Amino acid sequence: MLRIAAESALASQCVPVIVVLGAREAEIRPALLGLNVEIVVNDRWAEGMGTSIQAGLLALATWERAHREIAGTILALSDQPFVSPTFLRGLAEKYHESGRPIVAAAYAGTAGVPAFFARETFPLLMALKPEHGCKAVILGHIADTVLVECPEAARDIDTPDDYALTLKDRTP
Repeated sequence: MLRIAAESALASQCVPVIVVLGAREAEIRPALLGLNVEIVVNDRWAEGMGTSIQAGLLALATWERAHREIAGTILALSDQPFVSPTFLRGLAEKYHESGRPIVAAAYAGTAGVPAFFARETFPLLMALKPEHGCKAVILGHIADTVLVECPEAARDIDTPDDYALTLKDRTP
């Protein structure tokens, strides 16, 4: 699943693609071999999703110093294998069209990732409590958010049964 997510991010043509690893990093890192991604290890992963978001943003700041400034970032998860590269790219395009600082996926009666966050929202993400994800920022700033329907995001892989069903669905 991690490789599928990384390949989708790369195919979206958004640059850079930063992958934050935590638990079982040594076991899953080989899934990224040969891919042009920046890998960051979050040693604080056990504290919660917020620490992974912050680790990714710090890595992005380092990348920018060596390359160029970016308009924002897309946060995505590897447990949503049906989200397409076209959708990911569309988040950035919708930001440029709307001028709103947050563009988030809407699915299953809620809003969440994948989501685009403009540079101006980075302090909000850096201030997340360790146990919080970016949904708190999205819902807390809904007036500044554009929602884009993404029913594919509702299908995430959280259990071995979910994974088995996904393998069955992806087999031709």
